Amino acid sequence: MTLKTVLLGACSALAFAGMASAETLTIATVNNGDMVRMQGLTAEFTKANPDIQVEWVTLEENVLRERVTTDIAAGGGQYDIVTIGNYEVPIWAKQKWLLPLDGLGDKYDMDDLLPAIRGGLSMDGKLFAAPFYGESAMIMYRKDLFEKAGLKMPEKPTWEFIADAARKTTDRKADISGMCLRGKAGWGENMAFVSALNNSFGGRWFDEQWKPQFDQPEWKASLQFYADLMKDAGPSGASSNGFNENLTLFQQGKCGMWIDATVAASFVSNPKDSKVADKVGYAMFPNKEGVDNHGKWLWSWNLAVPASSKKAESAQKFIAWATSKEYTALVASKEGWSNVPPGTRTSLYKNEEYTKAAPFAVPTLAAMDAADITKPTVKPVPYTGGQFVAIPEFQALGTTVGQLFSAVIAGQSTVEDALAAAQATATRDMTRAGYIK
Repeated sequence: MTLKTVLLGACSALAFAGMASAETLTIATVNNGDMVRMQGLTAEFTKANPDIQVEWVTLEENVLRERVTTDIAAGGGQYDIVTIGNYEVPIWAKQKWLLPLDGLGDKYDMDDLLPAIRGGLSMDGKLFAAPFYGESAMIMYRKDLFEKAGLKMPEKPTWEFIADAARKTTDRKADISGMCLRGKAGWGENMAFVSALNNSFGGRWFDEQWKPQFDQPEWKASLQFYADLMKDAGPSGASSNGFNENLTLFQQGKCGMWIDATVAASFVSNPKDSKVADKVGYAMFPNKEGVDNHGKWLWSWNLAVPASSKKAESAQKFIAWATSKEYTALVASKEGWSNVPPGTRTSLYKNEEYTKAAPFAVPTLAAMDAADITKPTVKPVPYTGGQFVAIPEFQALGTTVGQLFSAVIAGQSTVEDALAAAQATATRDMTRAGYIK
């Protein structure tokens, strides 16, 4: 055996030992564009941290919520990092299901996080999840179709104007629907939009005594409006469409308007993916005439460490990388400033390169600033949360109500029957949970 052979063998053994000793993080995440982009850049992290490997579990939004909730509630330890919303974070932190993020490092600059976002992820002064991106909701619309129809988008449009514009820009022969909206059942799918819609109609989920309000005129008006609009100006199969399906439709030029999360703006304006990238305008989430409420939608997708994980130190190292200003700069260098994750850091909106490259930056920040989820409705309520109700029971109840309302859009139920069933279900569930005395 030659010296060269011995040395090569030793090097191979060391390399194998290094691989064997590397810690593997299992990360559960949602299958949207920003998260998929992060997966594509993971090699940058593992290159700088060769002792850590990453294994991704990428799931559709509803499936992600179900699997992560089941695992974390049981202390299963299947995941080292989970992608969760600002709905789950305070509830799960209170249950001691999450570890505080106290190992992000001195360079992390936690004070740069937008106050509204950071506040929703903290408890007792400790951060329990780091925001990957934040969002509100707004209108994305086709400027060319508006011009063709002789329409001009107001700075603060009402639902009355939007409904008229949607019908006028619908062209069935050209396969263009004037309005694309979520219809897929789920508390974080169709009910995110419908709850914000109802807020903007002056409605609420519960009164001050936690009594459900589906028998009130605001819910009747908002759900009927939604159903009629989808029937007249929505795409076929709307009851199966969530965020990703509507994104695809809009990018293909098949929607005149789409009202959804502000994070979608970078995807509809990206010429690599969108056929209408240079034709998109943005406007504030509508309100019913005379109602001073624009939905109060505020959401963030966040990375957190389950208390059941045995790899907390490595997990926090990854989270610090993925939610840092340096990661934002990395995305900008690879994809351009308009494609960086939005809505989490104050410094991003002071960055002239970003605001110049992203025409949606200013309306996105304005929408987020307007979303005070501590006062989500016009009438008084005992809960917080804009497009959701921040109580543990909402996840199951919201999905059940979402199924009832999705059936209306599918033409399988009436508005009246869906609201009656929602009222009965919510009353039963809230009574059992002890909210209604």
